[in-house]
Amino acid sequence: MNKIVPLISSGSAGPLGVLHLPRLWQKVSLASRGKLADGYKGPGPGYDYMVIEGLGLNKDALIEFIATSHPTYAQFETWITQQPGVKLDAATVDALNASIAGYHHTDDVRKTILATAGIANDASAPKDAVNLNNLDDWAEFHATELA
Repeated sequence: MNKIVPLISSGSAGPLGVLHLPRLWQKVSLASRGKLADGYKGPGPGYDYMVIEGLGLNKDALIEFIATSHPTYAQFETWITQQPGVKLDAATVDALNASIAGYHHTDDVRKTILATAGIANDASAPKDAVNLNNLDDWAEFHATELA
């Protein structure tokens, strides 16, 4: 069975406007079928937990829904809107999106990702975690599928 590197960016949002939510759906969907590439967690600490906690979702219920229902992304968003206590008001979503867009990895993580991607660690290199994670995913995808 092929394992898949998730290539939906944390900087992507679906109709609900929540950054990282499409990637969370993809990672949990792949993990529930044993198809998530080695080294990836679904859901794991970082953006996954930021979204789950920020929206007031129950992590176990989210995993169970995806594992048993195999929803499309649109069905997943509909399920979210039906969860008790979910917070989807503009202020909550804006604050969550700002925290995702503004998150930065430690210098050591940044240096490792840049080195793996073959990018110089200088002033022109990305500093935000969304773009660094994209570079990391693309390098992993290349190494496992294209090299």
